[in-house]
Amino acid sequence: MTTPPDGQPAIRLAGVHKNYLSHGESVPAVKQLELAIGQGEFFSLLGPSGCGKTTTMRMIAGFEEPSAGKVFLDGKDVTGVAPNKRDVNMVFQSYALFPHLNVLQNVSFGLERKRVGKDEIRRRVGEILEIVSLTGMEKRVPREMSGGQQQRVALARALVNRPRALLLDEPLGALDLKLRQQMQVELKRIQRDVGITFVYVTHDQGEALTMSDRIAVMNLGVIEQLGTPREIYERPASRFVAGFIGTSNIVDGNVERTDSGLALLSYSTEDRVVVPVGSAVRPGDKIEVSVRPEKIDLHRGVLPASATGGSVLSGTVNEVVYHGTSTNYTVATAAGADFTVFDQNASNADDLAGRGDRVYLTWAPQHSYMIGV
Repeated sequence: MTTPPDGQPAIRLAGVHKNYLSHGESVPAVKQLELAIGQGEFFSLLGPSGCGKTTTMRMIAGFEEPSAGKVFLDGKDVTGVAPNKRDVNMVFQSYALFPHLNVLQNVSFGLERKRVGKDEIRRRVGEILEIVSLTGMEKRVPREMSGGQQQRVALARALVNRPRALLLDEPLGALDLKLRQQMQVELKRIQRDVGITFVYVTHDQGEALTMSDRIAVMNLGVIEQLGTPREIYERPASRFVAGFIGTSNIVDGNVERTDSGLALLSYSTEDRVVVPVGSAVRPGDKIEVSVRPEKIDLHRGVLPASATGGSVLSGTVNEVVYHGTSTNYTVATAAGADFTVFDQNASNADDLAGRGDRVYLTWAPQHSYMIGV
């Protein structure tokens, strides 16, 4: 069982399995999932299309029933309980606002259906509109609002009911890049202000890293890694995670020797990768090593003396892409793998390497990571 940081989980999935029928065959979408999400946690389900993340969220919401296993909310088994009887709300990518109702009417709709008193509705709607920064827009209808404002209306409508958990299925997908980035910060602020458990489904690694307390990276119906954004980015548990989260350079090789917790992979007299390893790694073992592009220094011409003791790979520049704040290089290395390098343009942006240039890549031992350890 993967447990939240502390206390009774807000949401727990115990041995949850989901099959679908496709052309007469039973196809697993989610496989024996064990998961616990903490109270007040911003938790993301991250992965490519078809990995099972939306199916998992729909089972939490009650829109799908598991083929096996149980779903618990605040310790109560809700497997088989109808969606409207579960104390969770869901926000979709489409927002699903009532186009003929104004903001006030959209947000208060659920409370009116529950026959909450008018004074209580007025107070709760006012509070939540202030939290989502929509005070003064009560009389606007959706067509008079921007995409980001409509998204906040959908959030307010869900949050005003004070659910135990809010489920968000790619809610920023319809927004342009700049607005999406602004809303990532807003969503995290709103979640912190209301203190409700958020479960967020996305295929966007940047979104998950920006907002989440913890992330479950899913692939082919299983969780490949669960941890904080820093843990998943800096210490990927598999080749899939290393490649899916951001950009990662992956190289393999046989261990030539180990010393003081470091393993040496040698490719020539000057080309080597040095990586921290555990005691189980022995000379002759074949291992995979990951290093992030921003951890690497690129040197034109002569290898600097400061490179002693770390990783060194010689290579030839194949591509150069200028991004303003950085220049991104693709380098064919002596290790047989193409490396991506992000070089910050903090000093002399005119002194760039060009295609065909011979270069050296260097990085410190602590920036190498043995995948799967």
